[in-house]
Amino acid sequence: MTNETRAPCLNKQTVSAPIEAKVLLHRLIHAFDAPKPEPLPEPDEKLALGALMVRVAMSDHQYELSEISKIDRLFGRIYGLKPIEAAKMRATSEKLEKQAPETDRFAVIIRETVSFDARVDALEALWEVVMADGDVAEEELRVIEAARNALGLSEADSERARQVAEAS
Repeated sequence: MTNETRAPCLNKQTVSAPIEAKVLLHRLIHAFDAPKPEPLPEPDEKLALGALMVRVAMSDHQYELSEISKIDRLFGRIYGLKPIEAAKMRATSEKLEKQAPETDRFAVIIRETVSFDARVDALEALWEVVMADGDVAEEELRVIEAARNALGLSEADSERARQVAEAS
C-alpha cells in the first residue's frame, strides 16, 4: 500500500480541534452578552411602599447610607423582616422604582389594598425616610405630597404622620 492510498490517520486531536474551535468561538462571541435579568415581581403593597421610600430618598439626588439604612430598618419594623431579607426587599424596590415613572402607581396600590391606618403608617414611613439624612429637601417634599394625594390622605393626616416620624 502506498502513502497515496492510505486513509488519513485520525487521532483525538485532529477530530476535537474543530469542535474546540467552535466552542471557543461561541464563548468569545457571547462573553460580553449581558445576562438577562430576572423579571421583577408585580408590586404588592410591601414593594409599593418600598419603591415609594426609595423614590423619596433618591428625589434629592443624594441616596445616602442613612436613608438606605432607614429603609431597611423600616422594612424590619413594619414587616418583621430580618436584615438580609430587608436589604433584598429594598434592592427589589430600587429596581421597581426605576421602572415606574409615576409616584401615583405605587401609592394607588397601597390605597387599594390596605386600611386607612396602614396608609397613614405608610406616610409616616415616608416621612422617616425624608428625615433620615437630617435634611428635608424640596424634591422630597414634592414626592411626599404626591404620595399623600395618591394615598387619599389629607394634609392634616400628613402633618400628624410627620410629627410621629419626628418623634421616632
